[in-house]
Amino acid sequence: TNNFHDEKLFERCYTTPACKDCNSDLHYDFASEPVVLPALETIPAAFSATVDISATASSAAVLEHVVVPATETAPAAFSAALGIPATASSVAAAVEAVLEANQDGFDRKILLYETPTMEWEPSTVYRFNDMLAALRVMYTDGIANKYFYMGDESPDGHIYGLVNIAAFLAQSLKETIKYNACDENSWDLVDGGYPLSNSCGQLGQSYQDYTCSASEAHMECPVKIDMEITATTNAKWWGAPAPLFCGPTSKYPFTGYWDHSKDCNNPWVDPPLSCEEYVGQKGGGFNNESPHPNSSGRTDVEGCCFWGRGVIQTTGICNFGKLNYYLGARAAEEGRESRYPDINFCEQPDAICASQEHKELKWIAGMFYWVESLQSYNSDGWNYIDELKSFVDNGMSGNNFIDAVSGIVNRGCHNPPCASGSVDGSYERASNFLKVLAELDLV
Repeated sequence: TNNFHDEKLFERCYTTPACKDCNSDLHYDFASEPVVLPALETIPAAFSATVDISATASSAAVLEHVVVPATETAPAAFSAALGIPATASSVAAAVEAVLEANQDGFDRKILLYETPTMEWEPSTVYRFNDMLAALRVMYTDGIANKYFYMGDESPDGHIYGLVNIAAFLAQSLKETIKYNACDENSWDLVDGGYPLSNSCGQLGQSYQDYTCSASEAHMECPVKIDMEITATTNAKWWGAPAPLFCGPTSKYPFTGYWDHSKDCNNPWVDPPLSCEEYVGQKGGGFNNESPHPNSSGRTDVEGCCFWGRGVIQTTGICNFGKLNYYLGARAAEEGRESRYPDINFCEQPDAICASQEHKELKWIAGMFYWVESLQSYNSDGWNYIDELKSFVDNGMSGNNFIDAVSGIVNRGCHNPPCASGSVDGSYERASNFLKVLAELDLV
């Protein structure tokens, strides 16, 4: 045979040291057509003997020699040995093979953030292994029967999946990774200060009013006025605002602003001053002498716990409610399968950024947005999946595709400027896209 339809036969051949004998007995012929394998650090000796390649060869070296039919799922023995989900198709396995072959490049050259001294360093928040773990959740389990697109069964169909990932990363690098941020930063300057009520919404927005449509209203989070949360991450430039926070008016009757010009590090005065509001603070400080409204007029932070989190800033009571409904505690409470039964994303939205056990959550939140808003985008004759395939099929040149994607992410339409204006950082997003494609050796 040319594939691993029979799981027991494969397990015998894959795990038996004398694979040569097993191979002659089972008549596996690996040379008759090319085969796709998930990534390995090195090829196991038994398997390499079977296909007559070096046991130290990377999996990339055998991609042209090994094939599992695209319509087949990975046998349990195969998936266990290689660390991929047993339900993964060979298309997804091929995507993973390319990604894992480039893990070092992702961690050292792609997932970088800009330091306050204008240098680029590997992100401490966004790492390859967490991204891959999230990707596996989103292409196997998905959310609401929506899955991260990994390509199709056509020849080289996995390339569509790789380009989908590159487009996703192009936006993520601009939105959060370059800032090493998981929680939304306070950045909306109003009357010379950063209102502490920016946690409720910036640029006139109100995150707790980002409700679901009527058909999905049953999923959204309730707004609990007694919730208290402080963000896990924040910017670190000189004078950068402290992490966003929320809490009831009984504790915070009103809030002031963050004074980014305040010198908090002066050991020569009496008493000495030091910067102690957050780790790594170099300047700035709170000023709560009087109420200082944000751009929508709020001076309190009650119920304002649903600011953006994750790699593409999941925001509002609808989006967090959907995560809870499909992946979190609510699913478990209602007797449905739940990936994270112990996390109530409505009461613990900070789990996306704070969880040390599930570091993939910061990626899952962004991928959920991607499958909901990008992969399903179909407006005025522009269909995301169709355009992605057209971009690949026509040689992956030009910026038309990624510029349209950037418009959807940043402005809500594929042909900006639309009602909300021009795209922020269009050139940078396109540059990110090209950089990821080059790292994947696609251009």
